[in-house]
Amino acid sequence: MTGVRLGVTDVDPLVVGLQLLGSGGGGDPLPFRQVLRRVLTDGGVELHDPADLGDAPVVAVGMLGATRVFAEKLPSGQEITRAVRALARWTGVAPAALMPYEAAGLNGTLAVAAAGELGLPLVDADLMGRALPRLDQLTRAVAGGTLTPYALAEANGQVVLVDDADPVALERVARTVVAQGGGWAGGALAPVPARLVGTDACTGTLARALRLGRAHAGLVRPSQAEVADALGGRVLAAGRTVEIARHPSRSFGRAGVTIVAEAGGVLRVEAENEYLLAILDGEPVASCPDLLCLLDRRTAAPIAVDALRLGDDVLTVALPGPPWWRATPERLRHVDPHAFGLGCDAVLLPAGSPS
Repeated sequence: MTGVRLGVTDVDPLVVGLQLLGSGGGGDPLPFRQVLRRVLTDGGVELHDPADLGDAPVVAVGMLGATRVFAEKLPSGQEITRAVRALARWTGVAPAALMPYEAAGLNGTLAVAAAGELGLPLVDADLMGRALPRLDQLTRAVAGGTLTPYALAEANGQVVLVDDADPVALERVARTVVAQGGGWAGGALAPVPARLVGTDACTGTLARALRLGRAHAGLVRPSQAEVADALGGRVLAAGRTVEIARHPSRSFGRAGVTIVAEAGGVLRVEAENEYLLAILDGEPVASCPDLLCLLDRRTAAPIAVDALRLGDDVLTVALPGPPWWRATPERLRHVDPHAFGLGCDAVLLPAGSPS
């Protein structure tokens, strides 16, 4: 996607693709469509391969906090740009480009909008490759890189900058800030040379979101085979939700979803902020870091974890996750089911599965 410019006609497929990469989480990008249309009207935003930018400083941006609060406490639209500018004042480094730290759900749209507002190119990469809940699960953190200085800008105008903290401490401090503030904030991570993004990030994720969204656009009351073929994944089950058990966990809310498959059998889906593990008739069949997506069978629209309801008629689909995470066992353990307190090893689609 080097040199490709995102325009107004790309908004709808990009948003749907970001929902799919959210694996049920990442926040709802749909309300941000009008913002993207406005930003992309005048010339659009150019996507770049990180290798094309050499040592140019790249800043990863996104939102941190409760996405439902974001929908209730609307942004001013300047949170990300204020965080980027505060970071530049502190470090003395003006960013040459932006990238999302999560190219999924709401954060994917926020990065595109911020790049348009600041007139900066957008790097086709991110630090998760899908939606994940914690800052210490960023690829850069797992690779041993630094995340700080980290700037947080709240909707009320307050800006907080964390100068030096390891990823686990940064996650704790940042969550405390947003919990005691407005519930969410726009964030900007320490600038890094673009050449490093090629190794400590998942590349091509925005391009993948656009491809998935374009493929999804043709799905109208599709068969299971059509869904699997269009999205490059595997349908695990089709049926209705008969139980959604929501309860708190050690950090985020946990949910267990039971689906009675029309072809027979029972599918259990374990979820936190995202869908994490699928168990069919007692046998694990798919898990994070691959993507688990629940789609409305009538429209094929992705259904978020917190939007799922009893009686929903769904297709449960597994899509290949980011190759970065499965490259080594050390990386995988940060995002497999055990990392979320689920006693199960990762169950992944074969390497090289289409996406």
